[in-house]
Amino acid sequence: MIGYYILIGAIALVSWLVSSKLKSKFDEYSHVHLRNGLSGAEIAQQMLNDHGIYDVRVISTPGQLTDHYNPQNKTVNLSPEVYHGKSVASAAVAAHECGHAVQHAKAYSWLQFRSSMVPVVSLASNLIQWTLFIGVMIMVFSGNPYVLAIGVAALALVTLFSFITLPVEFDASRRALAWLDTSGASITNAAEHEQAKDALWWAAMTYVIAALGSLATLVYYASMLLGNRRD
Repeated sequence: MIGYYILIGAIALVSWLVSSKLKSKFDEYSHVHLRNGLSGAEIAQQMLNDHGIYDVRVISTPGQLTDHYNPQNKTVNLSPEVYHGKSVASAAVAAHECGHAVQHAKAYSWLQFRSSMVPVVSLASNLIQWTLFIGVMIMVFSGNPYVLAIGVAALALVTLFSFITLPVEFDASRRALAWLDTSGASITNAAEHEQAKDALWWAAMTYVIAALGSLATLVYYASMLLGNRRD
């Protein structure tokens, strides 16, 4: 039990450090203006065009860190800072989200698998909110493990989803950086490319930490459930 709390504490600390580093990196690179003067929206549109994708719209969506690709309505959604921004950070985020659009267009297997899991994971996430806490209480006072077992199963699905997300995110960044480096318009020079790569690497690390945190939580509740059954 003590070992688990030490592990969770370590993951929480690393998560905070990575998030802080990511924030500082994007803040730094948001002040580095691209020499070509293109906005995030223009870069996104050009990357889509270069990949022969003409049925995906690039739109601005309210909020911060709200950037995402929506495969349902085929839109690349960029936060106002990224949509209008003409910085290395804007270019990196815009190209990364278009990387997901390219995955969708090319039927990238991991993205398809991840998308197929979304409805089930959404249900599982809602179940987790009450089955774990109530399940532990019921098991402690009555010895009945079934509610907790449902919670552990739901948490296992969410954990699996978080790990499936990793290759999707890394591949989107790989596609983004490859295009930024080799596009005919030479979107980024060598220095800007390295800065974009650095920003996307730290962004990817947040997904890694989240997946490890979910796995640690799963191990904790699964150990509790299995320990009760042995008793």
